[in-house]
Amino acid sequence: MLASNGDVLLDTGHSRLNELGYKQELKRDLSVFSNFAFSFSIISVLTGITTLYNNGLNFGGPVSLVYGWLIAGVFTMCVGLSMAEICSSYPTSGGLYYWSAKLAGPSWAPFASWMTGWFNIVGQWAVTTSIDYSLAQLIQVIVLLSTGGINNGGYEASKYVVIIFHGGILLVHAIMNSLPISWLSFFGQFAAAWNFLGVFLLTFLVPLVATERASPEFVFTHFNADNGEGINSKLYIFVLGLLMSQYTLTGYDASAHMTEETIEADKNGPRGIISSIGISIVVGWCYIVGITFAVTNIPNLLDKNNDSGGYAIAEIFYQAFKSRYGNGVGGIMCLGVVAVAIFFCGMSSVTSNSRMVYAFSRDGAMPLSSTWHKVNGNEVPINAVWLSALISFCMALTSLGSTVAFNAMVSIATIGLYIAYALPIFFRVTLARRSFVPGPFNLGSYGIFVGWVAVLWVTTISVLFSLPVEYPITNETLNYTPVAVGCMLIVTISTWILNAQHWFKGPVTNIPT
Repeated sequence: MLASNGDVLLDTGHSRLNELGYKQELKRDLSVFSNFAFSFSIISVLTGITTLYNNGLNFGGPVSLVYGWLIAGVFTMCVGLSMAEICSSYPTSGGLYYWSAKLAGPSWAPFASWMTGWFNIVGQWAVTTSIDYSLAQLIQVIVLLSTGGINNGGYEASKYVVIIFHGGILLVHAIMNSLPISWLSFFGQFAAAWNFLGVFLLTFLVPLVATERASPEFVFTHFNADNGEGINSKLYIFVLGLLMSQYTLTGYDASAHMTEETIEADKNGPRGIISSIGISIVVGWCYIVGITFAVTNIPNLLDKNNDSGGYAIAEIFYQAFKSRYGNGVGGIMCLGVVAVAIFFCGMSSVTSNSRMVYAFSRDGAMPLSSTWHKVNGNEVPINAVWLSALISFCMALTSLGSTVAFNAMVSIATIGLYIAYALPIFFRVTLARRSFVPGPFNLGSYGIFVGWVAVLWVTTISVLFSLPVEYPITNETLNYTPVAVGCMLIVTISTWILNAQHWFKGPVTNIPT
């Protein structure tokens, strides 16, 4: 649809952007499928489930995996629906922090925008760090299995080699994100197709190849309470098992950050958010069920002395093919399918990061904002791209010093990001309850109810994922998630009180009134 602007016909997203006070500086060339593809590729069920399948197996096993995914999926959809409704009204690259500013009202707008923006941007950097580091680790496992595995003298890469892998991956992602948006659109669509087809290939292939399969009763009713972490409460165990599902179902704010490059963004941005979550829930559940049918011995899969070094899904793939064909080459190829999915997941995450940096610096919220806001001849925020890659690499360097420090930092990827998701929704159902003007996509009379469900869910998981995951509690077993998020909160508020409140006024329009 086109909107009239004098004698010029504008795309409705372009027109709405102008109404909000911003010039069209990025190339608006993404279709609804391209917008969906970025979020779907970042959610990437192959990435999240593969990376944290160990966590689900250890805490609850099949019951936690199969039903935890559905529970997290339903509540994540509530968060997504509320975000989609707001996105339809405010289709800008700033996304969450811009929404908070508009919904909190004039007096609270600068502080609300500041808090949301920094939680969003740091959460995004942590997500990129986590994605690309998990790919580096998977490459290490592929090399290990390709050279014989743990029990046959396979090559185990050191943490320094893994960080070099990570740096190389980020370098490639930064180069790819320096290309015109038309190229990124193609990569995004390819990634979405790869994720979709890869899930169904592995879902059916792995259990079919395996010579031993679990029974339906095991897959749908077995609860693994033997976690070796000193936790006996089944409810507590199940809650900890939810982390895999909730970690995977993040990143769909990418559809909002890409709205200034999306055709009819006031309609297609919300569609991208909702469809990416909905399709991910369905294909992710199929992947979990299919792979779990190949699980016959949980302790063996989690054993650090197995061929894959305790990487559960890698061991499942490897042993499935080895048991039938005498070698695990087919399983290694299956891991290659996952690696490609994770690679494009990281690429899309850098894209989303850079658009958030571009928008946040456009409003002067970042140090050296004028530098990060620059757009090159291809209409790409090139400096924001390379900044995002550099910061993600620096975050990963903590893994060289302390696994505890790295895990605490990466924990912001889930909790920090969801706090950023919840803040504008909270303002929508409280301060803007009566003043909010919906866009083409809206929830009607259900908007307030769905919004409160979303806010309460984020509050719940923020508490649950801060609980100890091992007893007795020591410096090594303490869950540092609340420490990391608390430090982030203290730093953000402190910088606001001491400095930013004197100069940051929230989103700044760049069209003269």
